[in-house]
Amino acid sequence: MFKGITIPDSIGLQENYKRKYNFWEMYMAFSRIPGAAMKLAKNKRKQLLSGHFVERIQLAVTEVNGCAACSYAHTAMALKMGMSSEEISSLLSGNDSMVDPYEAKAILFAQHFAESRGKPRKEAYISIEDAYGKEKAKIVLAACRVMIAGNIYGLPFSALQSRRKGKPYRNSSLFFELSMLVGGVFILPLASVHGLLKAFF
Repeated sequence: MFKGITIPDSIGLQENYKRKYNFWEMYMAFSRIPGAAMKLAKNKRKQLLSGHFVERIQLAVTEVNGCAACSYAHTAMALKMGMSSEEISSLLSGNDSMVDPYEAKAILFAQHFAESRGKPRKEAYISIEDAYGKEKAKIVLAACRVMIAGNIYGLPFSALQSRRKGKPYRNSSLFFELSMLVGGVFILPLASVHGLLKAFF
């Protein structure tokens, strides 16, 4: 809980994974981080999309995946950036009442991206290219890719934290949580090299 905002119970007080990923999905998500991070760094320099816009896209991905750890971390970031508690709560609840009409298509794409486990339909991506142009669409996609990688690692971390408090997720196990967390540390360097090669070649 942060001052002025409460993480929705659907995320903060979970008893199950809202969405559960496997080891291969984690590897593939990690391999996309280098290319996505480069696009976000370029955006930070050029400010094609505002930091607020990027953060709202990432909050939308987190809402679908239900990652408590990521929700807390990104809530803190969003508050530091000056986003209102009402706006953050709205995004984390899946409520679109406070979404800027210009950003609506990107937020919907971010939700679809998470719902499709990081494999959005081609026509969905084309629709954001049409709405924002090719360069900005790549930034929207990059923001989604970085966030889902964080969610995939953050979900078992959240489950382990809940277990330590005596409230283990019903659809999890200590073996799954530890294997994803420890395995993630080991595969990150390999996945990063894989991702750098894809980004450059």
